[in-house]
Amino acid sequence: MERAKPVSAPAGAFAPLAGRVFLVLWVATIVGNVGSFIRDTASGWLATDLSASPAAIATVQAAATLPVFLLAIPAGVLSDILDRRRFLIAIQLFLACVSIALMLLAASGLTSLTALVALTFFGGVGAALMAPTWQAIVPELVERPMMKQAVALNSLGVNIARAIGPAAGGLLLAVAGATATYAVDVATYALVIAALFWWPRAPHGADPLAERFGGAFRAGLRYARESRELHRVLLRAAAFFLCASAVWALLPLVAREVLGGGSGLYGLLLGAVGLGAILGAVLLPRLRGRLGADGVLLAAALATAFVMALLAAGPAPWQALLLLLVLGAAWIGALTTLNATAQAVLPDWVRGRALAVYLTVFNGAMTAGSLAWGGVAQVAGIAPALLLAAAVLAGVGFAFHRAKLPEGDADLMPSHHWPEPLVAAEMEGDRGPVLVTIAYRVSAADRSAFLEAIHRLSRSRRRDGAFAWGITEDVADPETLLEWFLVASWAEHLRQHRRVAGRDADLQHAVQRFHAGGQPPVVRHFLTLDPA
Repeated sequence: MERAKPVSAPAGAFAPLAGRVFLVLWVATIVGNVGSFIRDTASGWLATDLSASPAAIATVQAAATLPVFLLAIPAGVLSDILDRRRFLIAIQLFLACVSIALMLLAASGLTSLTALVALTFFGGVGAALMAPTWQAIVPELVERPMMKQAVALNSLGVNIARAIGPAAGGLLLAVAGATATYAVDVATYALVIAALFWWPRAPHGADPLAERFGGAFRAGLRYARESRELHRVLLRAAAFFLCASAVWALLPLVAREVLGGGSGLYGLLLGAVGLGAILGAVLLPRLRGRLGADGVLLAAALATAFVMALLAAGPAPWQALLLLLVLGAAWIGALTTLNATAQAVLPDWVRGRALAVYLTVFNGAMTAGSLAWGGVAQVAGIAPALLLAAAVLAGVGFAFHRAKLPEGDADLMPSHHWPEPLVAAEMEGDRGPVLVTIAYRVSAADRSAFLEAIHRLSRSRRRDGAFAWGITEDVADPETLLEWFLVASWAEHLRQHRRVAGRDADLQHAVQRFHAGGQPPVVRHFLTLDPA
């Protein structure tokens, strides 16, 4: 089998496309997303035929994002412990079945709002399973220096599909009807599945330290809990998408009631978002160089608020199309900035799970925002809801601008600098917990600086596997300080050896500079004994 070699380092926004595997899978994602946008456009418009209630229409949007909120983290765990290609193929088959069901319901005239919401939910389940896995394969296709370009190209691909899919969906729905529209979506899955079968992914041999679902789930949550860099990304994402979701939840009603258009106009509006995103992707490197990541995110919030406020005023359809171009550019600016930053602060071993946490926050904010703004529109009307969302988004953009995004330039590659632990006999992997101790000699003059350094190190211990950590002193000899941490099992501690990144190695070297003994700090491992 041909090995899929990562693309290496030519600079430039489109450099990853020089790699054949990345190019084929990138085109496949565009094809698949075109089909998904065609399906969602048809479903969103059919919902307005089945009900005029803003809350009901927003429920369809919420049904698409709620499964990602509920299932993204388990999906991220699966993406880290299963064969990713086979998993993606299975998901595509499941999504094809969902679209076939929508097609058959439309053909038989049995489509109802309940059925539409239920199948939209199942489509969201497929999206929840697929999203972290598809993002997690990026490091297999490109080298780390090109990660940001690859992430930006993935976002660009989604928005190329957004430019084509909704307009095609609206046109198909108007000309050929819902059955034909859903049939086109079904055909796109066949192309994506073919590309995944073609992908020459190198086989992975059996790993004696392979994680099981429960342990992998806990490890992912533990990493997310201890990563301050990821916390800042999650905070900024939640603040932005909770407010910006209003425009997506209410856009079908804006097209029908505010602008007085039909399914064709709705498709054109979504297409304008996609076209604006393409233009925004081209301009984004220049904007990022001038404004920085935080400046791009603030500009995206203000531009999105501006668009929502003007849509509330009831512009002419051609003016609305121009506004949606601006929205698309702002949306890809925010989405790419947050996504690329999340990718940049995550090591490979936990990438799928931690990206799933990011997707959970993103889709949770979209779901909650869709329901909330739909409820506001139900009570106060569409225009007041959009105006309120615009005001809140602008205020939130300024308020959270001080929570700076991380640079994402730390060395996250495994350092492999920990020596293998010495054992008297072979250890069973499931034995534990494991107590690890490191004894330091630290002078009284260096104690404060040592403690500051080792508390910085403690967070990396917890991120990589420890569920408890502490630093103690010998009461008979206060210059002997003992660091200790607990790991759930012997196998998990061996995984911890693999996970220590270059940045954490630097932290450990900073701690060991304060060690005054003639020999290195003494490391010992203790296993819990079961009662006799």
